Amino acid sequence: MTAETETQTTAVYRVTGMTCGHCEGAVTSELTALPGVTSVKAVAAAGEVTVVSAAPLAEDAVRAAVDEAGYTFAGQA
Repeated sequence: MTAETETQTTAVYRVTGMTCGHCEGAVTSELTALPGVTSVKAVAAAGEVTVVSAAPLAEDAVRAAVDEAGYTFAGQA
């Protein structure tokens, strides 16, 4: 799911393998480092990460960041 406003884009991604707050922090840290990202909220219990950015993000960049954190990107929710 992606929602766009005049100044921000919000996208929800499915991420598998997160089980705790540490996992959420690792994914959040990697995604926050992407250019244009202004907010990240990872929820391990739901297996979802909500990313707010200045413009839509390339899926490959999101996948690479999640992979770098040690988890599996499963696409947009």
